[in-house]
Amino acid sequence: MEQFEMVAPCLLGVEGLVGEELRDMEAADVRPENGRVFFKGDEQMLARANMGSRYSERILIHLGTFPARTFEELFQGVKSLPWERWIDKADAFPVKGRSLNSKLHSVPDCQSIIKKAVVERLKSKYRVSWFEETGPIHQIQFLLMKDQASLMLDTSGVGLHKRGYRQNSTEAPIKETLAAAMVKLARVRSDGHFIDPFCGSGTLLTEAALYALGIAPGLQRRFSAEKWGQVDSKVWQEERLRARDLVKRDATFQAEGYDIDPAAVALSLENAKKAGVIARVKARVQDIRDFRPEGEYGCVICNPPYGERLLDIQSAQELYRVMGKVFVPQHGWSYSIISPDETFEDCYGRRADKRRKLYNGMIKCQYYQYFTYPRKGKTE
Repeated sequence: MEQFEMVAPCLLGVEGLVGEELRDMEAADVRPENGRVFFKGDEQMLARANMGSRYSERILIHLGTFPARTFEELFQGVKSLPWERWIDKADAFPVKGRSLNSKLHSVPDCQSIIKKAVVERLKSKYRVSWFEETGPIHQIQFLLMKDQASLMLDTSGVGLHKRGYRQNSTEAPIKETLAAAMVKLARVRSDGHFIDPFCGSGTLLTEAALYALGIAPGLQRRFSAEKWGQVDSKVWQEERLRARDLVKRDATFQAEGYDIDPAAVALSLENAKKAGVIARVKARVQDIRDFRPEGEYGCVICNPPYGERLLDIQSAQELYRVMGKVFVPQHGWSYSIISPDETFEDCYGRRADKRRKLYNGMIKCQYYQYFTYPRKGKTE
């Protein structure tokens, strides 16, 4: 099959994880950049990345990048790209995008120029003067950054964080792609005991189960490019079969969630059921003050409510103090907490063994991870 370049936009801070998973999928020439990862592959890889990427926001075909300091440069650059490879004469091709630190700062004007250039290119290739655009949608995306234009086609449609299991959610839910990244960074295992003591709508519980069981996050949903005539439907069938073969049916993973809101607990279980992992997930009403590390092993990951989301800052900091008391350092246990509060460690009472910058939406956070434990006879 023909190889072509693709790009996977992602949350800031998870580029390395996206690159790693794409290499594991056997993508070629993987190149992480800020907020996106470039890679190469064929139609099989296009389907595989859409179905299997846990941390990417979507999968785009990268048509090309060129200087665009004027509308004429933009027009000629767009017109020179091989749009006919992906867009048939009946297909719809709307345009949307962004402009950052560029002379061409008017997005509506850029949309109009790009649309006109694509039309002119397709007119010359198909020998037609009018495009009804009644066929499958081929969403054109552009990014103008520092006078460089990048043109892409969106193959995903709805963002990849929309796995299909979370139609309903509690207030201020964590994004599925961020939850999956937190799970990966905390080294959740297929034989693990996972706990989220602030489970909300159960996103961390479900993402942990999907990861531990090797279930592709996009296995239950559909993608825009599945309707394209340019991609063989057999490719999607083969990749779904491949994804099902990779499921770890002998995994012993179990997850537990707690929340003080009974409605949140019910929602966690409902979403786990929709995701097909309800057999591995339990949830009950419980306050964080009643948490105890029971059992030989445990991996705790949580997204506690904090000042910019649900609680006032003083209440959030008191919550961190409680967590520092009940999250007892113990052999076989780890604790990972995401928070935007720079005073978190002071409130928690211990310095993290590892910190990593992550973004929860537009909120810059730190991911505080506690892996090591005090030696006997010493206290922190």
